[in-house]
Amino acid sequence: MPSSATAPDRRRDEMRDFLRTRRARLAPADVGMPDVGRRRTPGLRREEVAVLAGVGVSWYTWLEQGRDIKVSGDVLDAIARALRLDEAEREHLYLLAGLNPPRAAAGPAVPVTPELLRVLDAWSPRPAYIRDRHWNFVAINDAAREVFGYGDIDHNCLVSFFTNVRYRSTNTRWAASAPGLVARFRADAARYPDDPEFARIAADMAAASPEFAELWARHEVSTETRAVKAIRHPEAGEMTFEATLLPLADRPGQSMVLHNPRPGTGTQERLEKLMARARLAHAS
Repeated sequence: MPSSATAPDRRRDEMRDFLRTRRARLAPADVGMPDVGRRRTPGLRREEVAVLAGVGVSWYTWLEQGRDIKVSGDVLDAIARALRLDEAEREHLYLLAGLNPPRAAAGPAVPVTPELLRVLDAWSPRPAYIRDRHWNFVAINDAAREVFGYGDIDHNCLVSFFTNVRYRSTNTRWAASAPGLVARFRADAARYPDDPEFARIAADMAAASPEFAELWARHEVSTETRAVKAIRHPEAGEMTFEATLLPLADRPGQSMVLHNPRPGTGTQERLEKLMARARLAHAS
């Protein structure tokens, strides 16, 4: 493909190679079909994939040839099942077709692995936590509890931002941060239009917080994954953190939020002293 090729052209080219290689790795016996006749190349024939997926042979051939044809999510799912694609491959197929991959179902809560807990502990004395797609806390390290004042009743980032009196009183950028926070929650909710939990959380928050209700009514959205948190800690004093949200690819909907002391603010030194005192207090 020449360098002047458009993005759709490149996607169709990639689609052609992807489908051909996925088809080549399957034998008829893998999908419960008889192995009839000599095969010039390994793997399933295009006609067999079309039959398994319930689509026309000509249509599937055009798709694999990289032609510019319309395709729906239902058809892509049928092809993914026919080719025995895993979740990563199914998502890749959607992206190559120019469609947004469907979001994974919420399902039951996934326990935090020991490896992730060790990451949170290793990030200390810097604050860190893991949250799910509804912004519920999944795991919090000791530094986040000490710095932000999260206690046993804190279960959700959004709820704590608006209802945790200590967090609000110590956050010197609270008013400036609130609009962006609500805009990010609305953007996350839009990714899961069939999930009623977002609407429930928003309704509860609107009833509990006039500030949230006013911001929610603006219908602003943001996909920013970085933020600045400034805290006036009652013992350590002023601390400023750069927060970065990192999605956990193998845990759909969950993200790790890491906080780094902002350089030149003295935050690192104050944080280390605060956590040293906290360790001594807990030890005694």
